[in-house]
Amino acid sequence: MSSTLSGPTSHLLEVKHSRFLVNAAPVETPDDALAFVARVGDPAATHNCWAYRIGGEYRFNDDGEPAGTAGRPILAAIDGQGLDRVVAVVTRWFGGIKLGAGGLVRAYGGSAAECLRVAPRRELVVFSEFDLAYPFAETGPVHALIAQFDAEKLDERFDADGARLHVRLPADRVDALKARLRDATRDRVRFSDV
Repeated sequence: MSSTLSGPTSHLLEVKHSRFLVNAAPVETPDDALAFVARVGDPAATHNCWAYRIGGEYRFNDDGEPAGTAGRPILAAIDGQGLDRVVAVVTRWFGGIKLGAGGLVRAYGGSAAECLRVAPRRELVVFSEFDLAYPFAETGPVHALIAQFDAEKLDERFDADGARLHVRLPADRVDALKARLRDATRDRVRFSDV
């Protein structure tokens, strides 16, 4: 299971009089990531380089630094920490001493990695939703098991044939809940994935 940051975090590093301020945060969408970049970037700074990873989607930007010396190392830091749904912005204020390509890679990647390494995390939980239909007589056992598995009831409807329930729960609990529902109702529950 992958993890993300539990909230926004920051870290400051100084390398040969240049200051590198890392701001990182959990995000859900690319638009969230770009909004965070716009919010924390300092227009008065020399560079605001950034990267984000959201599942299989990622982007990075060197913001005027030599190609491959800033955005890609920031993305490598996110991936190296095993994080997902994360954006990191490294703002640099030039201190008068050139660092060279290798120095830039180490400064951008290293500051981002250190920020992410010490940041509080939370596990990413993947949820699954499905519908179940059952006769009225099975309402008690169904509701008891839904509560026992901490499943969230999103919708409940009743018709002449019985009840229909739309539930959401962590994906790793779905098979166990379905098996228990089948056992408790003598296989009178029908499932359909959403």
